[in-house]
Amino acid sequence: MARSRTGEDFGGSRVTERIVDTLLTEMDGLQELKSVVVLAATNRPEDIDPALLRPGRFDKIVSIPMPGVEERLEIFKVHTKRMPLAKDVRREDLAESTENYTGAEIENLCREAGMNAIRNKREEVNKGDFERAMQDIRPAIPKELAERIKRFKEEPQSMYR
Repeated sequence: MARSRTGEDFGGSRVTERIVDTLLTEMDGLQELKSVVVLAATNRPEDIDPALLRPGRFDKIVSIPMPGVEERLEIFKVHTKRMPLAKDVRREDLAESTENYTGAEIENLCREAGMNAIRNKREEVNKGDFERAMQDIRPAIPKELAERIKRFKEEPQSMYR
């Protein structure tokens, strides 16, 4: 909604530019608003118009990082709690091998591993089921983008240098 105003003309409407201009006008308004909070979320910080990042517009930037190994292990525990796992499945190994996966992607991975076992008419989900699931279910946010998001939190203006 607030992509950088590049001067590109989308069918002559300049919609993006008008939206950002209106948003900036409202945020800087002539009258002081009390008890008004503006929240924004993105996984594409490089696309935010630099004018929105000037001091006084957004006072706080909160970053929700990708889950680390410990968090991924806990996510695997939740989503495999009722799953009959074969002895060759170690949740710790799964947590180690799923860097840059979100919680939702890990949930999907567990579900697909279970489906692999069902398709093969097995009552237990084995390591191979998880390995096959990982071939199909890849992290949606590449490592490079995750790093850019982390840098943005540390210094928002660095995205435009």
